[in-house]
Amino acid sequence: MPLPVRGTQTTPPAAASRIFPPLATTRRAASVHLPRFHNPSASPWTLSRSKRLLDLAAALLMLALLAVPMFAIALAIRLTSRGPALFVQQRVGRGGRLFGICKFRSMVVGASAGHGLTADGDLRITALGRWMRRFKIDELPQLLNIVRGDVSLVGPRPKLPQYEGILNMPYRPGVTGAATLVFRGEESLLMKIHPSELDFFYAQRIKPLKASIDIRYMSQATCWSDLRMIAQTVLTCLRPSRAPYEMPYNDEQLGTESITA
Repeated sequence: MPLPVRGTQTTPPAAASRIFPPLATTRRAASVHLPRFHNPSASPWTLSRSKRLLDLAAALLMLALLAVPMFAIALAIRLTSRGPALFVQQRVGRGGRLFGICKFRSMVVGASAGHGLTADGDLRITALGRWMRRFKIDELPQLLNIVRGDVSLVGPRPKLPQYEGILNMPYRPGVTGAATLVFRGEESLLMKIHPSELDFFYAQRIKPLKASIDIRYMSQATCWSDLRMIAQTVLTCLRPSRAPYEMPYNDEQLGTESITA
């Protein structure tokens, strides 16, 4: 079935049709069961004190090294658009606890009152914000969240309460993670979806898949797999991908070796 796009209808790429099941109509949305994952398992490393110490040491080192560039970015935000340099939003953390995630503000003031999902071309994004989001520079203030113990370097991305797919997580969410890399081009994908279908499309197709990818990774994660995940994230930020469908999505491609190797 064609994906609902803004103003027209188009057939999705062959890879996309393999990734996602047929989309239910909006009239049937209320009757469709949207899966959520409860009490997932975690590897010993994921819950270890060593992981927390690595997070803390890395975050403090990066804050020391990036203090001047981060100050310059904050100043540029204040000079190029009205409003504060930092944006704080409630997200779901370990055990379902809410916390305030810190980011450099990449949208106009008041944008949080609109849609919770962001697609490429969103008019709420500022000119500077578009550049920051491309290279994930807006995420740098989350180093403060790591120091506070809200998040880890590696884990499922912290979601807005209405989009959380993993209930009662025994581990901290992360700045980067397995699903984050797989869906690196998520905003490009969402741009093809009509605004009226966006929430349902995300809830039925993307959220369960991202949750299952993260749960599988966190149940097998090791120190070395986390370090490789961090290295891959840095490379991805330096060379942003614009092709979300080229990443491995299905269970066969996401076997044990491809996740933790």
